[in-house]
Amino acid sequence: MTNVTRRTLLAASAAATATPAVARAWSWSPAPSTASAAWTPDATTLAGMIRRKEISTVEAVEAAIRRAEVLQPKLNFIVNSDFDRAMDAAKKGGQTGPFAGVPYLVKDLDDYAGLPTRSGTASTYGRPAADSTDVYVASALKSGFIPIGKSATPEFGYLPTTEPLAYGPTRNPWNPGYSTGGSSGGSATAVSAGVVSIAHASDGGGSIRIPASCCGLFGFKPSRGRLAGNTGLKVVDLGVNHADTRSVRDSAALFAATERTDGEAPYRPIGFVHKPLRHKLRVGVLAVSGNGRAPDPEVQAGLDAAVALLQSLGHRVSETAWPIDSARFGEDFLMLWSAGAAMDVGAMSKALGRAPDTRMAEPFTLGMAELVAKAPKGSVEAAIGRLEEASKAYDAWFDDLDVVVSPVLTKPPVPLGYVSGDVPFATLSERLTDYVGYTPLHNVAGAPAMSVPLHWTADGLPVGVHFAARAGNDALLFQLAYQLERARSWAARRPGISAV
Repeated sequence: MTNVTRRTLLAASAAATATPAVARAWSWSPAPSTASAAWTPDATTLAGMIRRKEISTVEAVEAAIRRAEVLQPKLNFIVNSDFDRAMDAAKKGGQTGPFAGVPYLVKDLDDYAGLPTRSGTASTYGRPAADSTDVYVASALKSGFIPIGKSATPEFGYLPTTEPLAYGPTRNPWNPGYSTGGSSGGSATAVSAGVVSIAHASDGGGSIRIPASCCGLFGFKPSRGRLAGNTGLKVVDLGVNHADTRSVRDSAALFAATERTDGEAPYRPIGFVHKPLRHKLRVGVLAVSGNGRAPDPEVQAGLDAAVALLQSLGHRVSETAWPIDSARFGEDFLMLWSAGAAMDVGAMSKALGRAPDTRMAEPFTLGMAELVAKAPKGSVEAAIGRLEEASKAYDAWFDDLDVVVSPVLTKPPVPLGYVSGDVPFATLSERLTDYVGYTPLHNVAGAPAMSVPLHWTADGLPVGVHFAARAGNDALLFQLAYQLERARSWAARRPGISAV
């Protein structure tokens, strides 16, 4: 085993610039949490190389930029590049924190000073650059990251695929004809393809976990209120920020670096979780989706293999069932989701002086706004009341269980266009209910959950396995993730389109 040197790093960058068929030039001493066969370094490894002066920050950032320049035309994961500022920051130096000097992408739903926030929609064309940085992003950047740009997202983050009509589809590096998932699809693609080792992601109904599943990454959704900037504690406060990563330890380290420690934080800090689980768990197995649909055979095979792995590790496994009226929950979640779209469309109307049409907003966004407009008075409030009851039922679910394991999605990654924003509203709503039936409850309950890359289809597409715990029990999931990573390491898996 050898470390990456300045020469091999620059050789990798030169190869990336010269030809789409990029040579595998990375090599390093593996971390305890990953297999020695890993094909590209995680962010912790890269930060260590910079800290030990095996490579410089300038070289690390320049290499990431060169990889991005090669793969952007193939995968379309960056909305706004920031290469000049990134190089200036690298040359200036002075970054501190666990990821000092590591290249990074900021998801384009959040403000990052100096770049416009497009939110995946044509309605933001011409918007000036943000003059401030969102609280979570600012906290993450204190870890030492150097952003090289903004990553692609679907319009306002509404869909579980990253195919904004305004900016074109982001493509899956495992097969470019397939979806990356959403809404953090740009970040997931960049990490999966080896452009960067870690990237900003956020999750309002599965948007960290779904792209992680589709792109073969580890995707951890924190408990509500855990991390910087996440102060809302109601069921309507669905969204949380974190990252999609290659390794468990990168996710855990960034979690610790951005964890709230103020007096109003709802949970005591857990710090950096760095050891695998050492006790046995009571695990509930949930196969059917929220609408009662059995998963596709490949997804079921991944779940079955995960269950067998858990049993081999000594965990006590039994079947479980949804603790809620899943069909009713799906309708209520769509109503709450649509209320957000109605606010966005209302803001567009105010700015334009007229109702937006499909040149400014996608048909699905307009359809959700129309759904709210036509609903009986009080429908949104009634839905929120029932979602509050669902949150209580979720908490009680874990009186007799420690963890629930399920699929992330009912299908492997779907072809581009299957759940895009221009599919007729009724058809798309039905497809979404069928496809995304496992992840939204955890956002309503404010609970931690994660997608772990434990399965690949016969055609080579990744299929994540979903694990969830009671709100606040983030440390338990990280410990389990380390255990799974050691038992079935995914570090050697490499997509067909990659940068190094």
